[in-house]
Amino acid sequence: MGLAFCKRAIAFLLSCWLLFCVACSVEGLHEDSKVRGVNLGGWLVIEGWIKPSLFDGIPNGEMLDGTEVQLKSVMLQKYVSADNGGGMNVTVDRDTPLSWETFRLWRVSESIFQFRTSQGQFLTCNGSGSVVTASAESASATETFYLERNKENRIHIKLKSGTYLQASNSNQLTADYPGTPGWDDNAATFEMTITANNLHGDYQLANGYGYNKGKEVLKKHRNTFITIEDFDFLYRNGINTVRIPVGWWIAFDPNPPAPFIDGSLEALDNAFSWALAYSIKCIIDLHAAPGSQNGMEHSASRDGTTGWSSPDFILQTLDVIEFLASRYAQHPSLLGIELLNEPWAATVPLDVLVSFYEQGYQIVRKYSSSAYVIFCQRIGDADPFELYQANLGSINTVVDLHYYNMFDPSFSNMSTLANIEFIYKSRESQIQALNSANGPLVFVGEWVNEWNQTTGTQTDYQNFGTAQLEVYNAASFGWAYWTLKNDRMHWDFEWNIRNNYLQLQLGCTSSRQISNIILLPVLVCCCFFQHHLL
Repeated sequence: MGLAFCKRAIAFLLSCWLLFCVACSVEGLHEDSKVRGVNLGGWLVIEGWIKPSLFDGIPNGEMLDGTEVQLKSVMLQKYVSADNGGGMNVTVDRDTPLSWETFRLWRVSESIFQFRTSQGQFLTCNGSGSVVTASAESASATETFYLERNKENRIHIKLKSGTYLQASNSNQLTADYPGTPGWDDNAATFEMTITANNLHGDYQLANGYGYNKGKEVLKKHRNTFITIEDFDFLYRNGINTVRIPVGWWIAFDPNPPAPFIDGSLEALDNAFSWALAYSIKCIIDLHAAPGSQNGMEHSASRDGTTGWSSPDFILQTLDVIEFLASRYAQHPSLLGIELLNEPWAATVPLDVLVSFYEQGYQIVRKYSSSAYVIFCQRIGDADPFELYQANLGSINTVVDLHYYNMFDPSFSNMSTLANIEFIYKSRESQIQALNSANGPLVFVGEWVNEWNQTTGTQTDYQNFGTAQLEVYNAASFGWAYWTLKNDRMHWDFEWNIRNNYLQLQLGCTSSRQISNIILLPVLVCCCFFQHHLL
C-alpha cells in the first residue's frame, strides 16, 4: 500500500515538475529555461558615456551636433532671440536667456555651423545687407554660418561671402558689419555660452571626425571592444544570451547614408559566429531608428529631437526589420528580434507604435515561425500594460521592460535599503502581474547594479544585485544586464563579476530549485516506506 502510494506520488510530482519546466522555458535555449543575458551596449551603436575616449580626437569637440548654445552681444549686453521660439524674426533684446535664446548646432565642419531654434526652424540670411530671421524649415547654404572663436568664448559669425553679422542699434541681427572686427566690445562680437553638450552618439562621432578619420576610429573600436574572448567569458559565467543593439544604417552597409560609417554589419556577423561557437543566443535590438524614436544619443539623434513617428521613417524602419529578419532568421544563434528600443511616450503615440509593432511582427513571421518578436515598452509616462491590451501577435512574443533605480527624482534620496525594498515591492509586483496577464512573455531587457547612492559598500552592491536577480529571475522570458563593458565600473558586467559585486548563480535556478523542492519529499517518502517494508 505504502509503496503504491509512493509510486503514485512520484508520478504526480514528476508530472508537475515537467509541466513547470515546459511552462517556464524559452524555446531555443539549451538547458537553461530562461534568458540570462548581457547587452553588448556601446559597440555597434555608440554611446559616448560608455567609452568617452572615442570622442577625444574630434577637433573643436565642444561643438558637436546637438550642442546647445546662447549668444550675447557684448556691445548691447543682450541675448540673440528667435521670437516665439522660431518661425519669425530674430532680435537681440533679451536680458535673460531661456528656450527662445537657445540654439542647437548642426555641424558642417569644425568651424561651420547651422543654428536650429527650439521650434525646429533655422537661422537664415539671404546675403550681405540682409536681416537674419528664424524662418527656414530646412538647412542649406543660406542657413550656414562661419564661426571665429577666441579663447574667451567670444565669437564672430560671418557669411560665406565674408560679411560679418552684427547686433544693430535697432536690436536686429544683420549681415552688414563694415570690415573685419577685433575682439573688443564691438557690434560683431558675441559671447557664446555652451549650455548643454549631451549628445555623443554615432551621428556626433561620424560628423565630428569626418568619414576617413571616423572610419579609422570605429573600425578599431568594433574590432577590439567586443571579441570572441568576451563570449568565452560570458559562457563561463552562465550567460546564455546577448542582446545586441544595432542602428538602422546597418541595413545599408557597406554604403550607409552620410554621415554614418560602414562596418557594423560585418561585426554583427562576427557576433553570431562567436555566439554559435559558445552555444549563446542572440537578440538583435534595433536601438536607433530613422528619425530617432527618443531624441537620445543612443538613437543616433542629430540634435535631440525625435521624428520617428512620421510615416516615411516608420516605413524605413520596417524595411530595416525586413533586412535583419531575412538575413538572420535561419541562423541557429538567433533567439529574437526587438523591433524598436525605448520609444519615447511624449512623441510616439501608442496607436502609431502598436501599428508598427503589428507590421513588424508579420515581417519577422515571413522569415521565421519561431523567432521571438520583442516589443519594448514606451519610456516616460507610459504603462507596459498598454502593450498587453493590444493584439500584437500570437506566437513567441515578448514585452521588454527597462528597470533602472535612477533617471527619476523619486530615486534621488533613496537609501540602500529603500532601493532594495523598491525592487521587492514595486518591481516584483509588476513582473508578477505581467506574468499573469494573458499575453507576451516578460523580459527585463535592461537593468544595472547601480543606483543614485554615492557611498554604497561592496556588501550594499551585492545585496542590491542579489535582490534584482531574485526578482528578475521570475520574469517569464528572463533578463539582460546593461552592459558588458563600460568605463563606469558598476555599469560594467565584467567588472561586477570579476570583483564580486554581482553574484550570479549558474544554471537554471528556477526550474532546478523547484525540482529540488518537489523531489526531496518524494525521496524522503520512498526511503521511509522502503525501510518499513523491509
